[in-house]
Amino acid sequence: MPTSAQKNIVLLSGNEAVAWGAWAAGVCFASGYPGTPSTEILEALSSFDCLEAQWAVNEKVAYEAAFGACIGGKRALTACKHVGLNVAMDPLMTTAYSGVNAGFLVVVADDPGMFSSQNEQDSRRIAPFAKIPLIEPSSPSEAYRFIGEAYQISEKFDIPVLFRITTRISHTKESFEMDASRQVPIRPLDRNISKYVMVPGHARARHVDLEKRLMRLQEYSENTPLNRAEIKDRKIGFITSGICALYTKEVYPDASLLTLGMSFPFPINKIKAFAKKINKLYVIEELEPFLEEQLKQEGIKFIGKKSSWRCGELSPHAVRQIVDQKERDEQPMKSRRPLLCPGCPHRPAFYALKKLRYYVAGDIGCYTLGALEPLAALHTQICMGASIPFFEGIGKSNPGQKVVAVIGDSTFIHTGISGLISAVYNNTKGVVVIMDNATTAMTGAQENPSTGVTLQGKKTKQLVLEDICKAAGVDWVDVVDPYDLKAFEKLLKIRVEEDKLSVIIARHPCKIIDPSRKPSLKIDQKLCKDCGLCLKLDCPAIIRDQKDSLYIDKLLCTGCGVCLQVCNLNAISER
Repeated sequence: MPTSAQKNIVLLSGNEAVAWGAWAAGVCFASGYPGTPSTEILEALSSFDCLEAQWAVNEKVAYEAAFGACIGGKRALTACKHVGLNVAMDPLMTTAYSGVNAGFLVVVADDPGMFSSQNEQDSRRIAPFAKIPLIEPSSPSEAYRFIGEAYQISEKFDIPVLFRITTRISHTKESFEMDASRQVPIRPLDRNISKYVMVPGHARARHVDLEKRLMRLQEYSENTPLNRAEIKDRKIGFITSGICALYTKEVYPDASLLTLGMSFPFPINKIKAFAKKINKLYVIEELEPFLEEQLKQEGIKFIGKKSSWRCGELSPHAVRQIVDQKERDEQPMKSRRPLLCPGCPHRPAFYALKKLRYYVAGDIGCYTLGALEPLAALHTQICMGASIPFFEGIGKSNPGQKVVAVIGDSTFIHTGISGLISAVYNNTKGVVVIMDNATTAMTGAQENPSTGVTLQGKKTKQLVLEDICKAAGVDWVDVVDPYDLKAFEKLLKIRVEEDKLSVIIARHPCKIIDPSRKPSLKIDQKLCKDCGLCLKLDCPAIIRDQKDSLYIDKLLCTGCGVCLQVCNLNAISER
């Protein structure tokens, strides 16, 4: 890692560029929770020895820890995906009032197209709602450069800054020149009670002060080079922000372009001056008509997108269609069907739940794939930690229905514990299954408190899930290996029939962190009757060949033995 001032040509993804930009800007503390597409920001920051980078149990805690560091005088950052920012909204709204000590950035990665998310909300709307400035880079190199400017804005105007990127920026790589030097501005710990203790009397005064800061930010937005106009062909011009600026440049390289790198407060005078020079003005933006609405309020004439373009991400082809005033083509995108990995310990658990015909309230993680055919064992999934409260509400409103909650180890720690305590407190009966695969697998196998290792690879105290459940007041806590299908199914039957609240911890490590294999299995074609029971496991190692016969791919098979337990014809054995 370079430490002296020097120029380097680097190839970085947007997430890596954010991390390097934060390092160069003197960030000393960063906290977050894994969530695609933002995960790699914290992972990249964890490689620097000169700062503290940590996984928090959820995004609210991450925000508050990072903001505590900023009060302590160190530049700080919290990073999350768009739905993670929802979890942190409580401190976000009030810290806009309080303001900062050292600079504080909230990096949010939106996911247009919902490649790994349950919605595609537009986080730009949060900036005017929370009354904080919004910075939007359009490429990894801009993400790197804009970070330093964002910290200066935060400290100059005494305010948190929302730094928004999207999936395409997060995961696109760009080669650019990086100034590999680091400056660490440090301020003394701020002991300002009227600023940081938000009782009503203090908050009223801070709200007035926030409005004054916004007026100054408005003037700054009009003049900052983050909002840059390129006057070329005056016959056609575009107002855009983020990744859409690159799409527009690719399709219309000779057009005039106003790219908003600081899109709130809205630089209306700059936009009016640009619009006067253009014969035909278009607005190109993904998701919500955030920019369009501002222009309409000011009476600026422009051509925007049709409402069908509010869904999904854009592309260069989409820019052409918007300019041609076409509706979005609703042809489904071709992609590989998602499914659990070979040897995934979640597979046998869902097979048993499907077989027993329980109603299963699910949560967010790899195990969400248990909702897909042929497993089709998961019936709800809305947001992190919702499975246990859903299980409680569904069970109490349908007394005769057998309801089971399913939640992963990391998600249980994220927001599941409070749901379990509430279920105990309200005398809920039934079974909660914690699928403990010893990692945060869906986002790439990150550590969490139950692994006993921090983000930066240091050993720490390991959270024992059994102890947490017992301390919450759960009646029965069992631990079982889901690979033992019969034992797991038998235990489920017993606990579901009891008039108690039980937790079954289905514990087996994810194959990403434990790639060990047993001898692969094979199907005896003479014994196989093609009954299809093994196919109901949805294991990618079990394949139907061109002759319509079933076989097990020895390269994919991990030897977990679940299919061997399912087959009642003894047609499956070790290879």
